[in-house]
Amino acid sequence: MLTGRDSLNRLIGKRRRYLPNRESLLSAPIQSSLNLCNDTKNGKIIPDDETEKGNSKAARLVTCPICGSDVPGDNHMINSHLDSGCCKVLGYLPKELSEYLSPLMEKYSLSFEGFVISAPKHSLDVVQIKITYHKIESDNENDDDIEVSTCLWKRALHVARSAKGYPSSMIKYQCNFNLLIQEVLGNSRHLFKADEIDFLESFSMLSEDSQRLFVRLYMRKGPWFRLSNISYPEVSNSREAVRELTDNGYICSSEDTNELHDAIKDICNLLTVSELREISCVLPKNCHRGSRKQKVIASLLCFYEDGICPFLPKMILDRTGLCIRVASKAEHLIWRAERLFFLNGEQDLSAFLLVDLGIVKYPTYNCIIAEQIFSGLCDLLAYEEAIELAQIMDQSLDENNIELVLRCIMIAESRMSSSSCKAVQSITSELANTFHSCFSASWVYSKVVLLGISFLEREQRFNDAINLLRRLLSCFTCDSRRGYWTLRLSIDLEHMGCPSESLSVAEGGLLDSWVRAGSRVALQRRVLRLGKPPRRWKIPSFSESIKRKITEIHVQGRPLNCEIGMKSWFYGEDGEKCGVEQLALQYYAGEGGGWHGVHTESGIWLTIFGLLMWDILFSDVPDVFRSRFQNAPLDLATDSFYIVRKNLIESQLQKIYDGMAEEILITSWESHVGTVCRGVNWDRHSLSELRAAVTCIGGPCLAHLCRHLAQDYGSWSSGMPDLLIWRFHSEYRGEAKLVEVKGPRDRLSEQQRAWLLLLMDCGFKVEVCKVSAQPVIVST
Repeated sequence: MLTGRDSLNRLIGKRRRYLPNRESLLSAPIQSSLNLCNDTKNGKIIPDDETEKGNSKAARLVTCPICGSDVPGDNHMINSHLDSGCCKVLGYLPKELSEYLSPLMEKYSLSFEGFVISAPKHSLDVVQIKITYHKIESDNENDDDIEVSTCLWKRALHVARSAKGYPSSMIKYQCNFNLLIQEVLGNSRHLFKADEIDFLESFSMLSEDSQRLFVRLYMRKGPWFRLSNISYPEVSNSREAVRELTDNGYICSSEDTNELHDAIKDICNLLTVSELREISCVLPKNCHRGSRKQKVIASLLCFYEDGICPFLPKMILDRTGLCIRVASKAEHLIWRAERLFFLNGEQDLSAFLLVDLGIVKYPTYNCIIAEQIFSGLCDLLAYEEAIELAQIMDQSLDENNIELVLRCIMIAESRMSSSSCKAVQSITSELANTFHSCFSASWVYSKVVLLGISFLEREQRFNDAINLLRRLLSCFTCDSRRGYWTLRLSIDLEHMGCPSESLSVAEGGLLDSWVRAGSRVALQRRVLRLGKPPRRWKIPSFSESIKRKITEIHVQGRPLNCEIGMKSWFYGEDGEKCGVEQLALQYYAGEGGGWHGVHTESGIWLTIFGLLMWDILFSDVPDVFRSRFQNAPLDLATDSFYIVRKNLIESQLQKIYDGMAEEILITSWESHVGTVCRGVNWDRHSLSELRAAVTCIGGPCLAHLCRHLAQDYGSWSSGMPDLLIWRFHSEYRGEAKLVEVKGPRDRLSEQQRAWLLLLMDCGFKVEVCKVSAQPVIVST
């Protein structure tokens, strides 16, 4: 997989069906010193495993919380399932009510019964129910429990009384959509033109049917839909709703001849295979009549484009009937509203649904907004245009369009280093260690350029990659990615046969305060390797530190496979198939010393950090919380996270150092269990495992580790050792060890080596466990 592509995909989010700036982006003259398009080799891109990975991601199944069936994990598939096949419940309790009833059932021995007391006038109105609770006898009850449970019940009653003012005719998803529009226009009105504000405000004036139908269509995959197939129980008159939406510019229909000509391929996909065969039968005999839908469509379109079948659109519409899609203007403005509301590409209106169904619970925090992320519409439009280019780049890689990939790289490079982007960079340079810089066009272009560098390196066009890396380093002088860029520049220079220049780049990188973690260790090792006499005579001061010996343990096992490039599998002690990590855990539990442990990598450490620092993560800091759908402050992965909260963090670290980590951990777990928080995995590690881990690690080591994560979460949140193992010497005393496991032919990455050296500095016991195959003894 190309480096940087996964990050770019997260930035893009769900691909947009319509890119308003596509033509102007690709047709504008490029003022770039690079000319990448002259060397295109075969015009095809070497396929990578990204497509397979994307397909596996799309195939991921989730369990529907309502009917229990497995549903593909894509947002539009979840929505489609809830729209149609999932009808086993009357409704669900509001989140505001369930968050008080849930702890009453789980912790305070109360059971609840409910029944409907009146039928609603409309099938989708709020259903009135009566809830009664029964006390279950408990031997562990005390006065505090009674006081807390009484308080929770009073709050639940208050929520129930408040709900009487809820507009009964408004469906929840419809209410959520209106809420999103209102909040965005309230907080970011300066980022819309007058006609755009009028357009968005007009949505609330539409009929209930029209609002509901539009939200349903917007959340579906599309882009085109057969009106005859649209049926929702809450939309009483779909045709009248379509007419109103069309009149107000929210949807387009196939009656528009311009729309029909441009979308003939998409509308063809609405036909069934049998309908496509009917059309192909009236065409010349050489028209494809097979069973594969896409081949039939391709054959029909070929006849249409060649003028052999000019009546194809009419033949299609005779079978589909009226077709509709969300209008480009509406889609663009609502995409902007979603982006401004969530501030990322990974969340959309489905986030409301997950919260309403109780599947996801977000932390409690205060949104204190003192400064706008986008100061004006020009900044936002430049940012949107950059995201469009990122999507074009991503799609071009999928389509193996090498010419378009190279053009995207040149466009990004020219705009990243243009005078306008330099102005943005100069303005945000003092904020570069905060999250603000991530919302500039130049930052998005830098991600496109980085993906382009990875592509060029794979194509062995190292000279072009070197030029782009130098451009990145010159444009972004305060950026935590400088370490990786400097390392790649040094490596590519060596590929070009310039070892002296490669050494100079590595040495210069070590003087850069933004070069950290694994990249710093990698550059130090390069300096030691390249800087031997006669190039350099003086031994660097870090030589002894970087060459420190890390304890190694060797474990042998019976291999199940010996294929190069495949994950190594072995027979475990119980004879079952296991990986090298499980085999190492079995060794440490047995002859290795009676250790308990988990295979966790970074997981358990980020979970412990999140629980111990919960109150700091969600403390009142201006501008870092912008909506109620965040699992972390926006500045977590920046230097400003520690700087702004230094007093709070150091006070908490002192408590951890003094041995209060277990108490803090238990309190945080019981108060927030199930609430989403970045890095915290409630399902993978039990409270008993976490308690054992923090007890055996000890306060001083744990405080050092948490300080490093607080100071530079972005650099240190990956690459941690595979295993955390511990054993007790008494009830409250023990020891812990961190183990990096390597199978046959594996070796430490620079980030892993950096972690092991850092952990040694913090006082941890660390080892590298090397698993190899047992020698085969042949009897004679």
